[in-house]
Amino acid sequence: MKLDRKEILKALETISVAGEGNNMVESGAVQNVMTFADEVVVDLVLSTPALHIKKRAEVDVMKAIHEKVYEKAKVKVNIKVQAPEKKQPEIKGKAIPGIKNIIAVASGKGGVGKSTVTSNLAVTLAKMGFKVGILDADIYGPSTPMMFDVEAERPLSVNVNGKSKMKPVENYGVKILSIGFFTKPNQAVVWRGPMAAKALNQMIFDADWGELDFMLVDLPPGTGDIHLSIMQSLPITGSVIVSTPQNVALADAKKGVAMFQQESINVPVLGIIENMAYFTPEELPENKYYIFGQEGAKNLAKDLKVPFLGEIPLVQSLRESGDIGRPAALQTATPLEKAFEDITRNMVQETVNRNKDLPPTEAIKITTMAGCSAVNKK
Repeated sequence: MKLDRKEILKALETISVAGEGNNMVESGAVQNVMTFADEVVVDLVLSTPALHIKKRAEVDVMKAIHEKVYEKAKVKVNIKVQAPEKKQPEIKGKAIPGIKNIIAVASGKGGVGKSTVTSNLAVTLAKMGFKVGILDADIYGPSTPMMFDVEAERPLSVNVNGKSKMKPVENYGVKILSIGFFTKPNQAVVWRGPMAAKALNQMIFDADWGELDFMLVDLPPGTGDIHLSIMQSLPITGSVIVSTPQNVALADAKKGVAMFQQESINVPVLGIIENMAYFTPEELPENKYYIFGQEGAKNLAKDLKVPFLGEIPLVQSLRESGDIGRPAALQTATPLEKAFEDITRNMVQETVNRNKDLPPTEAIKITTMAGCSAVNKK
């Protein structure tokens, strides 16, 4: 007897794989049916390796063919298990209403001037007309309150839609929240990761930030738990890496870039900033002395194929302005003001490019983190 393939498929449409709704043919479990006189070979693909599921499928196929097609047919069932690919769980960064762009400012190494750069970027953005905030996420070494001369200030409690929220401290047109507002100057913050993460979440979500074009997140040095907590909590638009030109700093900056570019994190790197690029004495304004090396961060940006946002000279007034709580970018008609304006414009432009070319950073997968008008996150 010659078996009819169509009759066999029709018989298989009357049975289904255990746990699945559709019949074997509609669900795609039946991959192939071959007939040879009174013999039939059925190839099945199942999504589970469970032995009892495989055995039941084999028995059901043989029974359906024997009862509905030919009771003496010689039936062979080949079963292949092809489990669906398991997706990594996504931990979504919860957006803050009213905040358009969140920029993480990081450095692989401490002491490269990351917080100084963050404060001056914020002030420059404010001078350009943007609404700006700083989240000082450097839990163990908060310095933003000192740099904005607000160490003695404390966030007030305000009522927003029936909920009590912190009102960020504001100076020079920049809204600020920092763990430094809640600790004494000589008090060390000795917290484990979960406690630090909880404190950060309170400053992020229990605060009345209002409308912001940019929130700059001043991350602690290195690549660790705080970084992952921030990237889990917030949809980061992009990151900026600060480095000095010497090799030891560049090696750590490279790790910082690699952290954001990991597949599990995938936060766009907007660019690298070179701080302490060269020293120019006040009495020799035309001279440049490359104390820490020349164009190290610029070359690193080229090697890593990320934008180079600009360089900042090593100037005494930059350190002095931070110490007295008046960021150097507030000064007018100075080389520092020009440097920060150029870098800030470049950062804004890279943000515009990023929002035009890429979707919003809405999820982080954790497997073990003035020339422009409004910059809107699409």
